[in-house]
Amino acid sequence: MTPRWHRATTAATIALALVVTGATGYQASAADYERIVNGAFSSGTSDPWWTGAGTSGRVVDGEFCTAVTGGTANPWDALIGQNGVPSEAGQRYTFAFDAHATTAQRISAVSGEGVAPYRQNAKADFDVTTAKQRFTFTFTSSLDFPDAGSGQVAFHLGGQSFDNTICVDNVSLIGGVVPPGGTPGTPTKKIQVNQVAYLPGLPKHATLVSDATTPQAWTVRDAAGTAVATGQSTPKGVDAASGDPVHLIDFSSFDTAGTGYTLAVGDDVSFPFDITAAPFNALRRDSLAFFYHQRSGTPIEAAYVGDTYARAAGHLNVAPNQGDDNVPCRADLNCGYTLDVRGGWYDAGDHGKYVVNGGISAWQVLDTYERAIALGDASALGDGTLAIPERANGVPDILDEARWEVEFLLKMQAPSGMVHHKVHDANWTGLPTLPNQDPQPRRLSAVSTAATLNTAAVAAQAARIWKTIDPAFSAKALLAAEKAYTAAKANPNVLADPNDGTGGGTYSDGTVTDEFYWAAAELFTTTGGDAYRADVTGSPLYKGTSLTTRGFDWASTGPLGDVTLAVVPNGLPHADVAAIRQAFATTADAHLAQMATQGYPAPYRNADGSYDWGSNGLVANNAMVLALAADFTGDAKYRAGVYETMNYLLGRNPTGYSYVSGYGDQPVRNVHHRFWANQLDPSLPIAPPGVLSGGPNSGLQDPVAARLLQGCKPQKCFVDHIEAYSLNEVTVNWNSALAWVANWAAEKSDGKAGCSVDYQVAKWPSGQVATVKVTNTGAKAWQGWTLGFDFPGGQKIANGWSADWRQDGASVTATHLPWNTSVKPGTSTYLGFVATSSASDADPTTFRVDGKVCGKG
Repeated sequence: MTPRWHRATTAATIALALVVTGATGYQASAADYERIVNGAFSSGTSDPWWTGAGTSGRVVDGEFCTAVTGGTANPWDALIGQNGVPSEAGQRYTFAFDAHATTAQRISAVSGEGVAPYRQNAKADFDVTTAKQRFTFTFTSSLDFPDAGSGQVAFHLGGQSFDNTICVDNVSLIGGVVPPGGTPGTPTKKIQVNQVAYLPGLPKHATLVSDATTPQAWTVRDAAGTAVATGQSTPKGVDAASGDPVHLIDFSSFDTAGTGYTLAVGDDVSFPFDITAAPFNALRRDSLAFFYHQRSGTPIEAAYVGDTYARAAGHLNVAPNQGDDNVPCRADLNCGYTLDVRGGWYDAGDHGKYVVNGGISAWQVLDTYERAIALGDASALGDGTLAIPERANGVPDILDEARWEVEFLLKMQAPSGMVHHKVHDANWTGLPTLPNQDPQPRRLSAVSTAATLNTAAVAAQAARIWKTIDPAFSAKALLAAEKAYTAAKANPNVLADPNDGTGGGTYSDGTVTDEFYWAAAELFTTTGGDAYRADVTGSPLYKGTSLTTRGFDWASTGPLGDVTLAVVPNGLPHADVAAIRQAFATTADAHLAQMATQGYPAPYRNADGSYDWGSNGLVANNAMVLALAADFTGDAKYRAGVYETMNYLLGRNPTGYSYVSGYGDQPVRNVHHRFWANQLDPSLPIAPPGVLSGGPNSGLQDPVAARLLQGCKPQKCFVDHIEAYSLNEVTVNWNSALAWVANWAAEKSDGKAGCSVDYQVAKWPSGQVATVKVTNTGAKAWQGWTLGFDFPGGQKIANGWSADWRQDGASVTATHLPWNTSVKPGTSTYLGFVATSSASDADPTTFRVDGKVCGKG
């Protein structure tokens, strides 16, 4: 999750001019080009500075202070630095910084190359004392490094026998004639489309970048270049999120399935695209395959991923690995035990495993299955549907994959019932580093309330899913869940340390109200326990109040509890479940309203318009909200909104990239990953198909982003670079969101069970008569059908007509008779019943044909 670091040790003879003064601060003039990012540490963070082995750094009182362990032989044995620093051969530079130390010592300031052969531009030695001083030297560069290239500045802090702390501030490197970032990049196309496929029967939109104020003529061409549709664009003006002057191209009227279509406006031509449902079925598999690639503690076998992506098992205590079968706590914690935490998924491009990110990821993979069972079609999620070792074991493959992470979460539970927040390396490793090549010691971070509640929630969910599949595992999971929840209630404010960021991400979260709600919801749904019910209904987050247009993520998990309560049968009052479902529809309406105003529609909004780290994960989670609104209401507008969101992720965005690797003509290739590191080592692969990049991030929290994208508009804060980790990282929780949405999109793309239901009822005090119109809105005829719904009240069917009516408790089915077996597209069949009821009995709200939710009308 942070950039690689390299030591620069090559000697060089360079003319230097050195100045040492009392530190009074420094500020560049307006004409100076500053090459250091975050040299003043005014944000309170050290990004994008790194620390090397034997050092740990943090920002203290506005300075970057580094603790250095003594006993190193050479100055370069203890390093701090920043990568991607540009320089131009023949140009003059001034390197300046403030520094002081707990104990006086000599340090070196170095400008040079961060990769082999580690050439130097300049190296100057300074004697740092306990008094803060300003050090300055000038040099003429002999090397050319572009922004975000191999250039580096570093401080050599080693070579001392004693431990020490050295603080630096106001670090500056000024010089050169090329502006920071150079010339801003532009998309390769002026017409942005979904580079993969538009779904037949749904709206088809594209974006034209043009400052013309009048409509522009557009043409759809087939693969042979023949015009098959024409029209006029609609000018929309300057789009706030991208800064582009945009036109909307609506070619929805063209609906002929095919491949290799392009859109043209004048001489500008889009990337090719298809009109078909096929890629959605491929994406559901590829997005789930990501998790097998990320498995820890097992070889990734060529039989399942091919030779290119096969690798040895990581972190099994086989040299040079040092874990994960007996991992101790950090030295400062003194927990007195070790844990066997083999298994689980590597969180991202690093080798850390984090409970709070693994929790939402495992839950979302499991919910993909649980939602399909309750509201959709789980036939594509069965055994043998994924390329994993467990296929053909009689258990749905999606559950086998999720279990790999669930088992890890259970292993992270301490004897007290609390759960350790994370396990990762003692220090950051470089790029590239394969998991089996990681030499770093592994350490457990402290327990936290958030991690404990994540484990309680996911373990409770697993307990109900595996209840009949593997009763022993179900019981084990439920025991762990209840133990964790009890421990969290007794320790409600044990928060993760926001400074615990050496060797792994911090994942600190200052609010755990949402985790308490989520865990209580899962435990109540699984057990029906009164105490859990009270915690659910007494929470301020009850009934969807935490749903927002920003979206949910690992630090905002309240909506996960809402999903479970709205989808999985439980003992809550019908009116409360209806209120939760309405909250999803209300939030989905806000997303659709915003998307209607955008040049590149994406369901995501911060109050200030900015885009966060992992914005694509939030976009995908908000597509999940749209999908659930479609499930709950049957309204076609939400379904269309899901596929509009897929357009954004698959290429209809201002960067011109498909953010899903392997999909589209210009997909991301260089994601931040220690194995998929082809950009740094051509012998290694690019990302496999189906991996979601984090996407635009206004914060620009890495040196590549900070150098290349200063002043970028929110949706344009992106570059496909392996070291742009704040933009192009991959994580399990973003891919779990993609997998959930891709599975829903694939399920809803086949056209086999499009339906709508018009339910009309006449009531009297003790009964009612209902007339039901069922319409085939799909593209294919039904040959046999079953209507299903649930009574929310006490209705009991006395008799019915035009179907074989059956009732089991609240659940009702109506199956075709011989004369109405076939229902052609666009036609309807009529049926009805008489039932006993009371005046307070509400009407059913969700209807399904062959297990798939129908629209209304």
